[in-house]
Amino acid sequence: MKGEVKKVVLAYSGGLDTSIILRWLQDQYGCEVVTFTADLGQGEELEPARQKALLMGIKPENIFIDDLREEFVRDFVFPMFRANALYEGVYLLGTSIARPLISKRQIEIANQVGADAVAHGATGKGNDQVRFELGYYALKPDIKVIAPWRLWDLTSRTRLLDFAEKHQIPIAKDKRGEAPYSTDANLLHISYEGKALEDPWVEPFDDMFTRSVSPEMAPDKPTYVEIEFEKGDAVAIDGERLSPATLLTRLNALGGANGIGRLDLVENRFVGMKSRGVYETPGGSILIVAHRGIESLTLDRGEAHLKDDLMPRYAELIYNGFWFAPERVAIQTMIDKVSENVCGTVRLKLYKGSVSVVGRKSPKSLYRMDYVTFEEDSVYDQRDAQGFIKLNALRMRLAKMARG
Repeated sequence: MKGEVKKVVLAYSGGLDTSIILRWLQDQYGCEVVTFTADLGQGEELEPARQKALLMGIKPENIFIDDLREEFVRDFVFPMFRANALYEGVYLLGTSIARPLISKRQIEIANQVGADAVAHGATGKGNDQVRFELGYYALKPDIKVIAPWRLWDLTSRTRLLDFAEKHQIPIAKDKRGEAPYSTDANLLHISYEGKALEDPWVEPFDDMFTRSVSPEMAPDKPTYVEIEFEKGDAVAIDGERLSPATLLTRLNALGGANGIGRLDLVENRFVGMKSRGVYETPGGSILIVAHRGIESLTLDRGEAHLKDDLMPRYAELIYNGFWFAPERVAIQTMIDKVSENVCGTVRLKLYKGSVSVVGRKSPKSLYRMDYVTFEEDSVYDQRDAQGFIKLNALRMRLAKMARG
């Protein structure tokens, strides 16, 4: 394989797998490696990734560590939440929505440094390989993609550890002295897979969670919070305007303290198998309830129901890696147009794992008390309902008369 690639941009976390990949690329391709580490709010110190890359022979000018938190929330998380996207009805797509941004930045760096290839550490069994590579090809159709998990002979954990020890790559341990759960973290969520979680009958250990207290241990007194929206995006909490990333960080703290956002899910991967994952999405779980709360006041019935019809398709596109596909962009255009009138404030009650809307108001509210009141009114003639009902019943009456 040597000589095939001159320079490759590697999506690099500094962890064991991508450190092994870094060394493997150097050995197999004899190429210059550029490392790219994205700060998406995973809550970890990223400077060790720089130091590890330097120790492995990467030139300082070939190490990119980029703070993408604001772009992540503003340009990826918020547009997705305007659609109320839930994959298979429950999953808030925390891993899925991060991949197109990583792909986008990797291609930007490849163009900047003149790289002819990009590489990632996703396995051949998962969804992320698809998400990364669909993003690469959408943005740079002629890019060469290196996916080591589909190429190398390091097919077991024992072989990986042997490779790491041979090349003096540090091996992290958890507090039990074992390999940690497979996790993915960003400002929207953290996921856990592997170990005992591979058995869908086994309940997750409570000490596994890092972003939320258990609902049982949450405060006995509810927390109230008000979220303000403009054009479908949250812009303020309790009257304080915040940047997108700062706002989501604040909601994460509120949700985590009240035991909100845990999900235990068996999902259908795009590659065809089922997988079991456990997720924590405290701020996102609050945000989606609040967003639907303000939409209930401001969207016309037709708009709202059309959005709900499209949502599963939209969520599936993101889950499967088609963020840059023309159909996702087309749906987004419609969603953004509808969201122009989604503004106002929602009041929520957070209590022991639950989020409840307890108040909502909007300057563009379609809710009219003079129409819905049970008291006497002068704007609605109840006799109009008779003809409305008869016309809607006509096809059923004709069917009964014809078919018996």
